[in-house]
Amino acid sequence: MSIKHIRAAIAYDFDGTLAPGNMQEHSFIPKLGIPKEKFWAEANQMAVDNDMDGILAYMRYMLQKSEEKNISIRRQDFVNFGKDIHFFPGVESYFDRINQYALQNGVLLDHHIISSGLREFISGTSIARHFRNIFASGFKYNADDIAEWAALAINYTNKTQYLYRINKGVDNSFDNKTINKYIPEDSRPVPFSNMIYIGDGETDVPSMKMVNYQGGSTIAVYCPDTPADADGNTPKQICQDLIRQNRVQYIAPADYSEGSDLDITVKLLIDRIRVGEDLKELQGKYQ
Repeated sequence: MSIKHIRAAIAYDFDGTLAPGNMQEHSFIPKLGIPKEKFWAEANQMAVDNDMDGILAYMRYMLQKSEEKNISIRRQDFVNFGKDIHFFPGVESYFDRINQYALQNGVLLDHHIISSGLREFISGTSIARHFRNIFASGFKYNADDIAEWAALAINYTNKTQYLYRINKGVDNSFDNKTINKYIPEDSRPVPFSNMIYIGDGETDVPSMKMVNYQGGSTIAVYCPDTPADADGNTPKQICQDLIRQNRVQYIAPADYSEGSDLDITVKLLIDRIRVGEDLKELQGKYQ
C-alpha cells in the first residue's frame, strides 16, 4: 500500500492554553496603570449594564480606557503589545518539532488559533508565523489606522463556526456562503477526524464537544501553578471534571516541551490520524 500525505489541523485557544492569563494582562493593562481585577470587573459590569456581549464589552472598554489615559490605539500599537506576551514552557520550539514529527508520518499539519482574545496582539507574538489562520476578535481601523470599533468578536459559542471554516478550507471570517454550502465530507480539506482541539477548560467546552461529536480529538491543558478558583477547584480538578463529563478526551499540564505529557499526547494523536487514514484506504480497496 502506498503512503500518501494527508492533511490534519490543530486548533488552539490562546489565553490559558498557549500563554498564561489573558493577553491584555501582559503589558496592555499594566500600561493603563490599573489592577487587572479592576479592568475586568468594570468591563464585565459594562456588559451587564448594557445587556452586552462580554467580548464586545471588553473591547469597547479597552478603547475607552486608552482614550482616558491618552494611550495610542493604532493597529501597530496593539501588535506591539503582542511582543510582550510570554508563553508556557516549550511553546516557542513546539511548532517546528511537531510539524517535523507529523511530516515524518506523512501528515501535513496546519495550526490555527480560535480565540476570544485579539488577533492584533497575537499577530505580534513570536509564534504568529506558525499559524495558517488567527481567528480572533479584532478591531476595525480608520484611514489613520486608529481603532474605531469591533470588526470581529469571537465568544465561547461562536468559536465552533471556525472549526467548520478549517474543515471546509475557508481562511477568513467573512465568507459565509462557503460555510453554508453543502460539501461532501470526503471533499473537505480537513476532515474532523483529522482535527485536534487544544483548550484550557470550560470556555472551550462548546468547541470540544463539537470536535468530539465529529470524530476528532480534544485536549484540555492546565497550569499547575494557577491558584484554585473561588469554589476551591484547582485547574487540574476542573479539567478532570471535563473528562468525567465526557466533554474532553485528554488532559495534560500546559507544558509543550519535548517529551512532556502534552507533547506525547499530541504525537500519539497524530499517529492515530495516520493509522485511521491508512485503514480507510485499505478498506476502500474492497468496497
